[in-house]
Parts: sequence; structure tokens; C-alpha cells
Amino acid sequence: MLRFLTAGESHGRALVTIIEGVPAGLALDLDAITLDLRRRQTGYGRGRRMAIESDRAEPLSGIRHGLSTGAPIALLIPNKDWENWQRTMYVEAAMPAAATGADRLPVTRPRPGHADLAGFVKYGHDDMRNVLERASARETAARVAVGAIARQLLLTVGTEIVSHVVAIGSAGLADRLTVTFDRVRALSPDSPLHCAEHSVEEQMIAEIDRAREAGDTMGGSFEVIAHEVPPGLGSYVQWDRKLDGRLAQALMSIPAIKAVGIGRGPAVADVPGSRVHDEILPAPPDRNIRGDRAVGVARPTNNAGGLEGGVTNGEDVRLIAYMKPISTLMKPLRSVDLATMTESPAAIERSDVCAVPAAAVVGEAMVAFVLADAVMEKFGADSIDELVRNWKAFRDRTAARFAPR
Repeated sequence: MLRFLTAGESHGRALVTIIEGVPAGLALDLDAITLDLRRRQTGYGRGRRMAIESDRAEPLSGIRHGLSTGAPIALLIPNKDWENWQRTMYVEAAMPAAATGADRLPVTRPRPGHADLAGFVKYGHDDMRNVLERASARETAARVAVGAIARQLLLTVGTEIVSHVVAIGSAGLADRLTVTFDRVRALSPDSPLHCAEHSVEEQMIAEIDRAREAGDTMGGSFEVIAHEVPPGLGSYVQWDRKLDGRLAQALMSIPAIKAVGIGRGPAVADVPGSRVHDEILPAPPDRNIRGDRAVGVARPTNNAGGLEGGVTNGEDVRLIAYMKPISTLMKPLRSVDLATMTESPAAIERSDVCAVPAAAVVGEAMVAFVLADAVMEKFGADSIDELVRNWKAFRDRTAARFAPR
């Protein structure tokens, strides 16, 4: 099995992650990790910090001569902004107040929608900076680095993952399921919101501009598509092994994500089953059954999103995540100063107006990690050679079962 942990604060010295379970012999492209980290920092509506940080993961262990060794992989992502926060985030016992007044006052006014108040109550802190520093979405940079490694593992079994922004506020695609994997993969990396329709993207940008002018923030939704996912990943035999539940939990763990849908998503509750379930038809005679999918039937629709009974069925895995607006507002909502118990505007921290495109990159990473874990569970091995051999044996055996009779 794969697992990972992250550590670090938003304005601390660095983020750290340890990934365990990566098989030996996986050729790792460190530039690909950097590329995903940079993608996370882009998108219309991001804040000033993106101009400060230029994330790059530094391998500390588990990689030698470009190959994974089978040992835990440790990665370090330095925070360049640490230089401006050393006195506030000093690790040792509290330093005397700076003569320059550079030390920041304790945070005592919780922001509605953020972890500030809940963390204050849970851990008994006097300064909510201890909460917001760890609850910050900055932590997701470490997850993206993990996902970049998981993505490279998935490529060994032919699986690729992309994402696109579906909606920002009231501006959105009419039917996201008509957007194919190939169409998303062909989008320009310079697209400001990575939306599949240019006219809709312009409407989304206008929504963000209006929110910025009003001192407000905007949420939205994004879809992650995993292509050429091997069938048979996950399980229906126990609740905690169902892959749809594992994927949904992974996406829900991303800061500000409040709902997740699979395939057609919530819309399946509005129509009869005859319009929801994906028919199973014999593959056309001229169809070249791909060996990597190994399921020799045709599905004219994919409302199930590639998952039936908690198991992948050979179709694209499609998941949509819904992100609430960012909690920090430049025109803050009402709150209470917990130092005086009087009404006060909520605290203001440097923030974004909209981070849906960045959240989509994090979503890719989380889906990649869960699918990579499921691949290891199904084809488990200690080395990449063994993994690929096991996968090919399953692929060939399954393809033979669908051969014309």
C-alpha cells in the first residue's frame, strides 16, 4: 500500500512529505514534479504570494540515480517567504519583541468559514496563528509533489490524469460530460482558468473581477478525469475498500472542498434509472479492443463515472469537486475578538480571490495517489518490473475473456 504524511506551516521554513510504498525501480522525472508545483501556483484570481514562491521539491531520500529504491521517499519544499516571517514563526522559545515592530500580533479574530475558531477550541491555543498556519492550503503543495510521483507510477499501467474548471460562481459549462479527456489534455497550459470553452472562461474571469472589486471571493467546481484506468481496482466486498468512497474522501480532504460527485453526480437523483445507467453493448466488430483497458464491451454513456459497485469498470473515472469561496475577505465579515469577547471584523490574511484552478491541480494529485494505491493493491509488487508483469498478466487474461466466440 501507499501512504504519505506532510508537515510544515504556511509561513514556516519548509514543507516536508514522506511517501512510503513506492516500488523500487520507478524512473522519476523531478522536472515533472516541479511542473505540477508550478501549475498549482497559476490560475486567474491567485494572490500576491504566488509571485514570491517558486516551488521546487528537493529529494532527501528514497531516490538514487533517478530511480526509486523502495525506501520511503522524502521531499522538502522550501518556503521562500520564510525570510519575512522568521520572528513570527521562530521555532525556539519566543524571542523578545523586535525593536522594528516586525513581530505580528496574535490572531484572535476568527474568520468565518476557516478552521480558526474550531482549532482554537480544539487545541486550546491563545493565538489562532497556530491553527491557520497548518490549516492553510499552502500544505497542498506537498500533496501535489506526492501526486506527481503517483502520476508517474500510474503511467506504467497506461493511466493519465487531467482536470478542467467546470464553473466559477454562476458561470459554467452546460454539460461537462461532453468534454472528453483528449479535449482537456489539448488545452493550452497558458489558459488562465483551464476551462474547455473559451467563451465560458471569459464569463468566469468576469465573475472573478467583480468579486475582486467588491473585496469578495469566488468558488466554483472542477472535474478530474482519469483515462485508461485498469478495470477491477477497488472492491465491493467491504465499505472501506470501495474505490468511490476512497476517491471522494481524498477530494473532500482538500481545503474548501464541500461536495464531490462521481460521473453524472447529483443530477442522477432527478431522473429515472433508464436515463442514468450506462447500457452494456457488444463491442462493434471493427473496434480495436485496447489491451490496456481489457474490457471488450461498449458503453455509449458514462454516467457512472467509471465506477460501479466501488470498482473501476474500464471507462474513464470522472469526479467533480465543489469548492466554496475562500474564507479570507478583504471586506471581512463580522466576528468576535476572543481576547476581549467583543464584536469585531474578522482577521485579514494575504489571500486569493479565486483558487479553483489551483484546487483542480491538487485534485489531480489526490486522485492520482488513490488510484496508484489501488493499482498497488491489485497488482502489488516490490519493484516496477514485477508490477508491470502482474498488470500485463491480468490485462491479457481479461482481454481473452472478451475475445469473440
